[in-house]
Amino acid sequence: MEKPAQRIIALYGGYNEIIAALGIEDRLIARTKADHIPESITSRPAIGTHMRPNVEMIMSLKPDLILQNAGRREAMTPVEQLKKHGLNVAVFGPETFEELFAVVTRIGTLTGTENQAESLVKQMKEKLIKIFEKSSGIANKPKIFFEARYPNLLAAGQASIVNDIIKYAGARNCVAANKKFARVNEESLLSWEPDYYLVQVGPMNRNPGKLTDRPHYKNLKAVIKDRYLEVDEQIFSRPGPRSVEAVERLSRFIYPELWESHQGN
Repeated sequence: MEKPAQRIIALYGGYNEIIAALGIEDRLIARTKADHIPESITSRPAIGTHMRPNVEMIMSLKPDLILQNAGRREAMTPVEQLKKHGLNVAVFGPETFEELFAVVTRIGTLTGTENQAESLVKQMKEKLIKIFEKSSGIANKPKIFFEARYPNLLAAGQASIVNDIIKYAGARNCVAANKKFARVNEESLLSWEPDYYLVQVGPMNRNPGKLTDRPHYKNLKAVIKDRYLEVDEQIFSRPGPRSVEAVERLSRFIYPELWESHQGN
């Protein structure tokens, strides 16, 4: 690129949030149908979906930078089409906080907002460390199961931002699979005996229903002890500035006593 991007289209909502956090949301010229954050982009034209954007419409808007997430292979097909037409496409796939910080830095470079990006990363790191230190003295970290989808149970694995959120909140992920998401049967879930159960609600898990209404879930320790929580998929499963917010919410849920004893922190 000869100069910092001024006309940006993010095909993944988390990158809209990063652009907004850098103070340049006015440079976002379009959005996908599912994206409404920041609120200002709702007035922008919708160019299809994350997986199936309208290439012709994107070209007509003349963006100088397109951002896409590398999560699924199908999302790469339109990326290749856009590249063939000479458009600048940056593809990222952060699955840890360190990778997320690197993405923020890179987007800062592409948009000429290096100072804002450095400041944002610093703020996120400082808050993350502060939360992590609250539970640093606890030796036996509780086990957490994160439900990504139900039925056909799908859980967050080790290769996901959720795994890092769980770690920095001071807990352990029940699922050992080195995948972003792992298929799980109910027998395995029961054998793991998670201390806490998180249910994400969003596009991947629209109507999970109540855990207490599921036949076998009443025997889970997390359900018996009322240690389950519904969380917003866009905050917990989508890497972005609000990922640190997810860590704090989870930490407060697991360790309310630590937060109560440090009011104002």
